[in-house]
Amino acid sequence: MSAIPNVLAERYASQAIRNIWSAEGRIVLEREFWIAVMKAQKELGLDIPQEAIDAYESVKDQVNLQSIMDRERVTRHDVKARIEEFCDLAGHQHIHKGMTSRDLTENVEQLQVYRSLLILRDKTIATLAKLDARAQQWQGLLITARTHNVAAQPTTFGKRIAMFGEELLGALGSLNYLTESYTVRGLKGAVGTQMDQISLFEGDLDKVNALENSICKHLGIPEVYDNVGQVYPRSLDLRTVSVLTDLASGPSSFSRTLRLMAGHETASEGFAKGQTGSSAMPHKMNSRSCERVNGFQTILKGYLTMATGLAGDQWNEGDVSCSVVRRVMLPDAFYACDGMFETFLTILNQMDAYPAVIEAENEHYLPFLMTTTIMMEAVKAGVGREAAHKVIKEHAVATVNDLRAREINKNDLLGRLAEDDRIPLNLEQLNALLEEGRENAGSARSQVDAFSKKVADWTSRFPDAQNYEPGSIL
Repeated sequence: MSAIPNVLAERYASQAIRNIWSAEGRIVLEREFWIAVMKAQKELGLDIPQEAIDAYESVKDQVNLQSIMDRERVTRHDVKARIEEFCDLAGHQHIHKGMTSRDLTENVEQLQVYRSLLILRDKTIATLAKLDARAQQWQGLLITARTHNVAAQPTTFGKRIAMFGEELLGALGSLNYLTESYTVRGLKGAVGTQMDQISLFEGDLDKVNALENSICKHLGIPEVYDNVGQVYPRSLDLRTVSVLTDLASGPSSFSRTLRLMAGHETASEGFAKGQTGSSAMPHKMNSRSCERVNGFQTILKGYLTMATGLAGDQWNEGDVSCSVVRRVMLPDAFYACDGMFETFLTILNQMDAYPAVIEAENEHYLPFLMTTTIMMEAVKAGVGREAAHKVIKEHAVATVNDLRAREINKNDLLGRLAEDDRIPLNLEQLNALLEEGRENAGSARSQVDAFSKKVADWTSRFPDAQNYEPGSIL
């Protein structure tokens, strides 16, 4: 019987994330954890032969998933099956002393989460570095900004990119705070009281604490809970999945916007040699990678809903109703977020803008885009704001309707305003405002500079991260 693939893992996620969350990788992490506990227990005085530790070390990478599954069908207990498998391979029975299943699974799962978060932190910084490069590249490329997807005022393409980049910067701050404050459960026993470890060490609480500190050092996670029950609070999983969803939000909005721009042929995500947009329509060059990023965001929102269902639902010291949810939610949320970054980094590498098309769009819309400026000049000339607004709106709507009806083929709004005595500005003055508008996008250029400085702060803190390049995506 063939295995059913995990599409998120096999089609989209990078090898680094797959290694952390694969069944084989998980079992090796568990075995390394058991060995670390044994070593610490031996150092603290428990009678564990070195030859036993060496035996476990020698077989820790011998993972037979089918054998473990066969044992679980008998025991109906996943951890017991893995204990039996490891002990039979080593020929000893020294692992898991004083431990409950959750001493193993909670800590190892948290290690998987923590290591995955560090990978995504680097990819976020690499993404920001590429967004910064693109923002600087098109810092001065004037485009028609849109609100409600309708032409609004001038901006620059670099400013638009920096806008979504700054959203990602905010998510990176949350991610970094999570990694720096992430808290591991530690060795707390069946109900969080460390009773079995205390019994093993004849009531010596100092040795029990030393054991836990040693294990937390092995995990490399910055904080350890003082008060937990059988499980760590599932609100921590909620914060984790929430951060992953947050990380995808800026790239998703960017990708949706790039899809809209591609429809107007002002920019695109790129089109690789040999790529096909449609099996039926040879001319199509679809924004399929941007669509994929949007899809990942939808998936992450689904896992966020699952995480909210677990937070605040703990019974007493713990239960296992969360188990089936977390088996799906945690690895797949990381697969989705990782796949999003692999895809989005590829988009940033391959995307392009088309200044000639952009200029044609600007030429069509620019008189409309300058109506706010014209209104302010009319106000300064003594016209009431609402009166000026009414007149300009009247002519703007009429111009739009005539353009749509093809009664005119060029935007003549300025001429109409110049002929209206209610607006005390002549055609020469209006044309001067228009020409100024061709180069004036407010503070757009300086805002790109501000974004670049913020990105530089992160790349200086994590200089190796900015060099990450995505793998080949399907």
